[in-house]
Amino acid sequence: MVEDVRPCKAHEGRLSAAEPGLWQQVVEQLGTAVAVTDPAGRITAVNPAAERLLGRTAAVVHGKDIHDLCHRDPTGARVPREHCPLLRALAEGRPARGDDDRFLRGDGWLVPVSWSASPLTDGDVFQGMAVLFAETTTGHDTRRERAERTERTKRTEQAERAARTNALEGLTERLTLVAAITGVLGQTLEVDEALARLGRLLVPRLADWAAVDLRVGPDQVHRVAVTGPEGRVADQEDWHGHLPPAGNASPSPLARVLNGGDPVLQGPADMGAPLDSPLAAVHSAFLAATGATSALTVPLGAGRQVTGALTLVRTDPARPFGTGDLEMVSDIGRRVGPLIDNARRFGRQRAVAEAMQRNLLSPLPRHGRVQLAARYQPAPAGSQVGGDWYDAFTLRDGALALVIGDVVGHDLTAAAGMAQLHGVLRSLAWDHTGPTGAVVDRLDNALHAITTVPMATLVLARLEGPDNGPWTLHWTSAGHPPPLLLTPDGNAQYLEAGQGLLLGAHTDGTEQRPSAAHALPPGSTLLLYTDGLFEIPGGDLDTGLGRLRRHALALAHEPLDTLCDRLSARMPPGSTDDIALLALRLPVP
Repeated sequence: MVEDVRPCKAHEGRLSAAEPGLWQQVVEQLGTAVAVTDPAGRITAVNPAAERLLGRTAAVVHGKDIHDLCHRDPTGARVPREHCPLLRALAEGRPARGDDDRFLRGDGWLVPVSWSASPLTDGDVFQGMAVLFAETTTGHDTRRERAERTERTKRTEQAERAARTNALEGLTERLTLVAAITGVLGQTLEVDEALARLGRLLVPRLADWAAVDLRVGPDQVHRVAVTGPEGRVADQEDWHGHLPPAGNASPSPLARVLNGGDPVLQGPADMGAPLDSPLAAVHSAFLAATGATSALTVPLGAGRQVTGALTLVRTDPARPFGTGDLEMVSDIGRRVGPLIDNARRFGRQRAVAEAMQRNLLSPLPRHGRVQLAARYQPAPAGSQVGGDWYDAFTLRDGALALVIGDVVGHDLTAAAGMAQLHGVLRSLAWDHTGPTGAVVDRLDNALHAITTVPMATLVLARLEGPDNGPWTLHWTSAGHPPPLLLTPDGNAQYLEAGQGLLLGAHTDGTEQRPSAAHALPPGSTLLLYTDGLFEIPGGDLDTGLGRLRRHALALAHEPLDTLCDRLSARMPPGSTDDIALLALRLPVP
């Protein structure tokens, strides 16, 4: 019979070393691990050797089922309870042993052990089992094996983490590229600018060369963009221009894609395939000139809506395109195709609208020795033509009328409104010799009755004086930027008098618009303009007007046409408005 092994409360779960007798002298100091269980297999006590071997403190294991806590098979899986010899011995109250089992440590490692279990009784009452167990290898080998296993596991985990990180970074980079291309190309409706941006995003980030071919007719293909390493042209040849017809029967990669086929991935072996058409020969020559070792050709668009084809080239044999690249570039092609198609459609519509608007602007008259010049420039990108306009005509009394105006809106409706104002104002001003403000008042009163214009700004001016001077300018401004006068003595001033409300402001008509007058010296230059010449969205108007004044003054000595060209070319960056500019220069006696 085993003596009383109940632990003291201070060391619950551990065989007490504070009690005298056999346990203090033997069990506590025993190098072999010992655990005591109750009849149900729950641990009631362990000695320090067991704590060390199991990697768990006595307090942690106390009350735990020894089989569920520790017993595992060589793979680390739980051993079914019905197959556990220790549980069978507990159930039958008999001794048992095992020579090739695995116990699970607290740090997760499996310990190979041999064990021996003996019943504990008090008289005829079965009290549980005393289990002695030991590692089946020496402590030195076990530590070495654990260290090796730990190191192997660390290396494996590090490799898995690196692989997951690389995969995540690659996916993130691909998604970022696709999103960047879609976002950047969506910001412009200019085809050339869209293709230039596409090339800058793809080369060298994804490819060494990129080429874009667009359909320009039923059987016509045009290579519109080629992007390569900075400062380099493929084989010093210009690859832009019309390409041979695609041909429906040709199996060459470019012809297949242009005819609605699937994307194509080419390796070195594929590039040596026989050439079956002039288009295949031109494309093969391009790949050879760039030094291609791998190439992708994907449709721009999808299904029957194929706008063209995108070809990407890599020249490094160690970095060929793969199926993942093909999928990503195909996605780019599906997104880019509609954007380019929209830009081309917008460009055609805008060209028609711009031609219509230019035709609505009257040619400038000849008025003695006075020089006249005008420019109309549509917004640089993203906007349609609008209601900016200018006009100059000789009045019945021989004076010269000058007009600059801006109808609210940036569409064909604004352009049509501009044409209406143009005709009505000419009719009202032609035989009127009184103040310019009276003419603008009459125009304002008739605005909603005989035009579709909701609101507009304008300056109406009269230049009076004989051919050799002196000259006087009379003008009225309906909410429009002030005329700018450049004089031969190097001064530049805005004529800010004569300001009134813009057209369509719905006044009661009882108050007359102001008119102003200013003597113009010989050789002076007068500029009438719309706000697109100086205004930036969100910018300060005074800053914009100051910049225009400096630019105009720097160009005052230039011929009038040169002044207009250079001034309109200095459109502020970020401008989204049209420009109308009317310039007048007086002769020198």
